[in-house]
Amino acid sequence: MSLFFEGLLWVGVVMIVTAVVAVILRKWRQREGREANNEVAGQVFTVVGGVNVVIAAFVLISLFDGMDTAGKTTYDEANALVAVQWAGDSLAPPDKARIHQLSRAYATEVSEREWPAMRDGRDVGDQGWSLLASLQKTVEQAKTTSQRQEDRRSEAANQVWNVYQARQNRLNSSGSGVSGVVWFAILIGSVMSVALMFMFGGPGLYSYAFIVSMLAGAIALLLFAIYQLQNPFSGGANIGPDAFLSALARLSDSG
Repeated sequence: MSLFFEGLLWVGVVMIVTAVVAVILRKWRQREGREANNEVAGQVFTVVGGVNVVIAAFVLISLFDGMDTAGKTTYDEANALVAVQWAGDSLAPPDKARIHQLSRAYATEVSEREWPAMRDGRDVGDQGWSLLASLQKTVEQAKTTSQRQEDRRSEAANQVWNVYQARQNRLNSSGSGVSGVVWFAILIGSVMSVALMFMFGGPGLYSYAFIVSMLAGAIALLLFAIYQLQNPFSGGANIGPDAFLSALARLSDSG
């Protein structure tokens, strides 16, 4: 099922259920009327609904920013990896060959094994860290015979550190998500906001059900967006391994 239809189903089901509940409750208490509740319920709704919307909007904005940052981080990591190999091209043939081998192995590990794990929310394992540690050790222990080689070795070492930092940021992004406390606050606040609408009186039966269902649908849409964006590497965000596939092509061309 596509993201578009999944979102429509999510919002549609919530709207229908809310509308049915609103009709049942209104018919059940139709004779009593609730116009007297409007002023008090309106004041409480303003506070409860306002707080809930502010929390949800803040979380959603943070997730949007996190998605952009995660996408940029993948390219920073892949570009730094390519820079390691390019800098290592000036080293002695055995070190150069080893750096080429480890760089391609690392890019392959990330794109073919770590990415599916991040998409599913699983641990990526230690193989990537091991390859990166071997790459760092190879660069640090490379023998140099000229100042130029030493400068390029230092540049390669700096780029390995950049790969390490970007990798750590990428893994942090894939496992961050939205905490249980925040989900609890948003869900309870959403239920309270919709429940308060059942206290209002005034409109006709079906107009009232439509108004309440629209509010519930808007809240459901917000929750759906938060759910889809909580992991930048799956769901609606779904950042792919394009940066590392491009890096693999460049690493192979320079090999």
